[in-house]
Amino acid sequence: MNERTLRAGYADLLAAVADALDVPLPSLAAADEDAYRQLLEHRAGIVRSTVRANLDHSRDPWLAASQIRERAADYPITYTPFEYRRDGVTS
Repeated sequence: MNERTLRAGYADLLAAVADALDVPLPSLAAADEDAYRQLLEHRAGIVRSTVRANLDHSRDPWLAASQIRERAADYPITYTPFEYRRDGVTS
């Protein structure tokens, strides 16, 4: 890989990490807060293990980004996201 391709690969990897961990806050219901915490734990574990394996083996940022996206998709948002309400109006 040339330097430009490598930089683009690492930018894609960083975007995949950010996307995997950027989930909406949960509603104030205890079940939603638990689901949110579990989701973040699963996705953080995916990111950690994928990046570690990539560093130890392939060192291919495009592959790592793809794996993070595929594995994170196995853990969708299943809780009700928080909705800010001001004077009864959702914003």
